[in-house]
Amino acid sequence: MRLRIPLLLAAAGVVAVALVAAGCGGGESKPAADGGKKAASQVLRMAWGAEPPSLDPGLATDTTSSNVLLNIMDPLVRLGEDLEPVPALAESWDVDGKVVTFQLRDDGRWTNGDPVTAHDFEYAWKRTLDPKLAADYAYQLYGIAGAEEYNNAKPAQATALRDGVGVKALDDRTLRVTLTSAQPWFVQQAAHHSFLPVHKATVEAHGAKWTEPQNIVTNGPFKLADWKHDASITLVKNPDWRNAADVNLDRVEGRIIVDGTTRVQAFEAGEVDALDGGGLPPADMPRLKDLPEYEKYPALGTYYYGFNLENIPDVNQRRAMAFAIDRQSIIDNVAQADQIPATGMVPKGMPGFGTIEQDFLPPRADLEKAKEFMAKVEDPERKITLFYNDSPGHKEIAVAVQSMWKELGIDTTIKAQEFAQFLEFLGPPPNTAVDVYRLGWIADYADPMNFLELWTSKSGNNNTNFADPAYDRLIEKARNTPNDQQRYALYRQAEAMLTGPNGALPIAPIYWYTYTNLERESVKDTFHINPLDQFDLSKVAIEEA
Repeated sequence: MRLRIPLLLAAAGVVAVALVAAGCGGGESKPAADGGKKAASQVLRMAWGAEPPSLDPGLATDTTSSNVLLNIMDPLVRLGEDLEPVPALAESWDVDGKVVTFQLRDDGRWTNGDPVTAHDFEYAWKRTLDPKLAADYAYQLYGIAGAEEYNNAKPAQATALRDGVGVKALDDRTLRVTLTSAQPWFVQQAAHHSFLPVHKATVEAHGAKWTEPQNIVTNGPFKLADWKHDASITLVKNPDWRNAADVNLDRVEGRIIVDGTTRVQAFEAGEVDALDGGGLPPADMPRLKDLPEYEKYPALGTYYYGFNLENIPDVNQRRAMAFAIDRQSIIDNVAQADQIPATGMVPKGMPGFGTIEQDFLPPRADLEKAKEFMAKVEDPERKITLFYNDSPGHKEIAVAVQSMWKELGIDTTIKAQEFAQFLEFLGPPPNTAVDVYRLGWIADYADPMNFLELWTSKSGNNNTNFADPAYDRLIEKARNTPNDQQRYALYRQAEAMLTGPNGALPIAPIYWYTYTNLERESVKDTFHINPLDQFDLSKVAIEEA
């Protein structure tokens, strides 16, 4: 999903006299999960790296929104340490070819006391697909029979096509999903926030305001107690959640701090106990790496620059610009979080990577080759504008790339925007002012399909104006190929169409992420970020200092 930060992660695509840490107050201590002693006060103070653009599961597209949602909502399945699906609200499931049947627990409850049923999932998924909602992530559900047809329906056809979508509540506890093909990743994909249920009566009563704290009804381990937009998010333990007895934290006091330097200052001043994995300021990385509170996690994500093909139409100019980027230098001198130079969209570590990997784009700049490509351009664009969102590290990378493109005779103007405005500005289709933009993509599920389907012509996350029917057909063929090795071979063809020697180069990958973070030692043992940039606050316990 879209990263709201620098992925210097740093994902998103990838913040004086110390105060007493939260959780270190007086009172009787209790054993912690790892054998230590839990602090009497279980209040976690966090720094969120961005204002969530939306807490509507049907509309959220970024990692900040997703992490809040996955801590206040209960999905069918969650991801275990190996990213395999484990039971959550679904106690079991059965896969029979194209048909997946989830059996729900009987103790799921909404925060207003209503039971959570299979009907809530059917309603939520069809709502996300409703053309009137215009959800960017609707395509996440296109693996369900009839989903794409309904999402693209004309008003006169919508009702009939909605009834044909292959998700059906057979009763309160049984959800049957009919897919377009056997999809080995689907149950894992159901852990994504796009597949969360919503409370129908609340959505319909409050419309766009249903996610405000005074209105929202959720079903997860925490409740949204307060949301002061652009300032703070407060979560409190949900005592009626099905596994509430296993949740240690009573409260999560989250400050929204966009600036990376300010986040770090808040941490070092003892004002927060953990950052959200949203990246650390590159200038501070050498010092921060030596702190005991520093933590680095492996990631499945790609930081990239996207080209607006309407504004930079010549593939040779896009190739020249991609070859002029010194990826290793950016990692060593700017990002400084031990990322890996990205030579394709699918990140290293993804299943099938060895088959899919391309070797066309160089880790180091190849200016000689870049100038050869540029010489082939009949009418090059010499003045371009590069947009990025205002999170730590993006500006520094943009300035570095600006200098690299100067070697090609390209004058680059760089512009920053606040993240929510930035996403709207990018489209699709992108604003005509956009020549190049920066984004990061973190895996929603651990299959390369999630990275390659972004660039289909109907993808709500394709901001490049790249549209190739042959590419669309290849992705659809891969979706209908359950055999892993055969599917990986198709993925290799798709990656080649993007970043291979004859590829269209709608994007210039820069690096594959790592996540860097600061975590107080009182929470470090239980606060973890998985490769999809997700953290489960229901597992966190504050230990005595």
